[in-house]
Amino acid sequence: MVSTQGYLSLLVYAPALTHTDKRPLGIVHGVERALSGLRLRWTTSERDDLIVLAHRDDWVVANTTDGGLPFLCNDEDQTPVTLYGLENPDGPGGTPQFEIHMRLPLNASVIAQAESVLAAIAEAAAAWWGGLTPFTAAAEIAEQTAPTLDGPPSPPRGLPILMAPGVRSAPEVPQHLGWLNHWSADSARALGFPDPSRDAELLSRARRTATNGWIVRLTDEPLDLDKPDHLDVLLRAYERFPMIGGR
Repeated sequence: MVSTQGYLSLLVYAPALTHTDKRPLGIVHGVERALSGLRLRWTTSERDDLIVLAHRDDWVVANTTDGGLPFLCNDEDQTPVTLYGLENPDGPGGTPQFEIHMRLPLNASVIAQAESVLAAIAEAAAAWWGGLTPFTAAAEIAEQTAPTLDGPPSPPRGLPILMAPGVRSAPEVPQHLGWLNHWSADSARALGFPDPSRDAELLSRARRTATNGWIVRLTDEPLDLDKPDHLDVLLRAYERFPMIGGR
């Protein structure tokens, strides 16, 4: 039975867009190919009214001049999907970055295609790293990062404290883990992955991407931190990769 943890949250981090960058449209096309039946042909008004995009591709190209990917969605009330991107001028090491955000329903169909979705977006974005995680788990993982609005972090469940990206951070080093993790070739190299003597369990749930990166799945089912075995896998992964989160 599929867990009812709300929805899946995707975050991918890539180099900042250039003036004539074709990656935003490549991301849209890639995710539609990866997730069967998905059509991102709508956006919303300031009043949240749906607006159909008769010439979606032209609209995406015309609206990426601000360094991001304009908001797109499907027209399915029961299985909503949203996608957008934005520029963060204060990325790790002072490097501007392009952040892609996507929300997907947590259902059997999407779960079966989740690795392909993450790989498609990450590859089209030429991303350093990224992840796809059920929202409930992602919210707890977000509590690991310092500083928080409420002061020093107090991560739940014994998770390690992670540091917010700083001037000495390298953009290719992941800032946190998730259920499905995309690591570019540069990210994997920085993490020392794979090490056949240490990563047999992770390699059993990992696959290479077309650009020599990796999709690494921590647990067979979507990550649920209420399950002790899932929490144990996440804790062991943080122990294995102490560079993650600037520790």
